[in-house]
Amino acid sequence: MATMIARRLLMLTVGALTTACLSACAVPGDNRPELYAASAVDPYTLAAGDRLRVIVFGQDSLSNAYSVDGAGRIAMPLIGSVRVQGLTAQDVERAVAARLRDGYVREPRVSVEVEAFRPFFVLGEVTGAGQFPFVDGMTVRTAVAIAGGFGPRAYQGAVDLTRVIDGVPVTGRVPLDAPVRPGDTITVRERIF
Repeated sequence: MATMIARRLLMLTVGALTTACLSACAVPGDNRPELYAASAVDPYTLAAGDRLRVIVFGQDSLSNAYSVDGAGRIAMPLIGSVRVQGLTAQDVERAVAARLRDGYVREPRVSVEVEAFRPFFVLGEVTGAGQFPFVDGMTVRTAVAIAGGFGPRAYQGAVDLTRVIDGVPVTGRVPLDAPVRPGDTITVRERIF
């Protein structure tokens, strides 16, 4: 009887360890590639780390490059702090024009473009992990190349990509030809064998 209980306890322990090992091999996060594909074609929204070129036609003292601070704002002469977090460049044009129209400039014409995108990050099994300037049209493969290429123990079939979607960081496994957006974090995992 004691041998039978010990054998069952051993089988339960082995089963629990097997389940734990297999779940550790599973891919964490959200593995719905449609989330990443949809966000790749969505209009670009601004966040901390972006640098904007704001041109107010006929107002050279207001036209300048402005960095988006950690609170998601830019600070302009006359109108002060303008919230740009989560807005597109066209939304910022309208917001700045509305603020200038409110007692500062009659019929302002404003143009806004992204001068420099916020950086992206590469972690894990690459030659030179770190923060890098974003290049438009980049894929995971080119991002890894910018980070010095795969390390000798890197799994080269797919990577984990973390992207903020609707204000929430989402992590999922993506192929090497997936598009990269500013602010993304790419994690290259170590291969098993």
